[in-house]
Amino acid sequence: MQQESAKPTPPELWVVVPCYREEEVLPITADALHSLMGALVNEGAISASSRVLLVDDGSPDGTWGLIRALAEDPAFGGLFCGISLAHNRGHQSALLAGLMEALERGCDCAVSMDADLQDDPAAVREMLEAHAAGAEVVFGVRSSRERDTAFKRGTAHAFYRLMSALGVETVPDSADYRLMGRHALEALSGYGEENLFLRGIVPSLGFRTAKVYYERGERAAGESKYPLAKMVAFAVEGVTSFSTAPIRMVAAAGAVFLVIALVMLVWSLLSAFLGSTEPGWASLMVSLWFIGGAVMLSLGVVGEYVGKCYLESKRRPRWHIAERVG
Repeated sequence: MQQESAKPTPPELWVVVPCYREEEVLPITADALHSLMGALVNEGAISASSRVLLVDDGSPDGTWGLIRALAEDPAFGGLFCGISLAHNRGHQSALLAGLMEALERGCDCAVSMDADLQDDPAAVREMLEAHAAGAEVVFGVRSSRERDTAFKRGTAHAFYRLMSALGVETVPDSADYRLMGRHALEALSGYGEENLFLRGIVPSLGFRTAKVYYERGERAAGESKYPLAKMVAFAVEGVTSFSTAPIRMVAAAGAVFLVIALVMLVWSLLSAFLGSTEPGWASLMVSLWFIGGAVMLSLGVVGEYVGKCYLESKRRPRWHIAERVG
């Protein structure tokens, strides 16, 4: 009589949640994650040692106090733990700090998600199923953008098209809601750059991937930490961190301006020969402003790359953990 094969041991899952000024929404998030993790443990999908790691990114409000209270509350059975960064380092650095902390503490896989509950926590169940089926990285992908404004929807699609045109590998309509297995996390730990764009780094790791589609909801409480200015800065960070195409575009623009200059020279000589020139040429002023603006834009693009080289060359620590709890 054949013995039944032993059931695989459920993985130790760590859910990593970066937090910056999330005092208002954090209690709601904690209740939702407590219910989800309890259900997954009962289903045998994850081990009872699974944790939720809350990363305080130097919040000026009471976020860290709430994280400490959650970690010390016996009602949650030690589910929550937290780290506090000594200074605000930005969402990407806080997220990576949490993932590396989970890796060091022995997780089998980690799910990263924002604290606002816009990313449906229920999708974690499907992510775990895809991971069990062999996917080392599972991306949470929005099923639609119908709730976005036309402006936000249009700019988001334009961003992904731009990244694709520049040769940057990204997953359209996927933010930082994803599951990563231990092998992927170990590979990610080898990336030491200061200028982090995880949405480009993770797809480039090369492991087997899968996608889980979900409906993105409204923010549970509080206000968005990504206004338009930050979104634009994030897009610039993504482009310049992964592609030198803007530098080549500057060179191409220089060639175009040279052709324009030659055309203007021919036109100027013809105008002088025909005697149709007048003092204070408007065309001359337009040309000067055009070339001047192009030069300044080119210097800005080159300066962006030089600045990144400067930051990377110093090799400073990307963050300092001021305190741990749980």
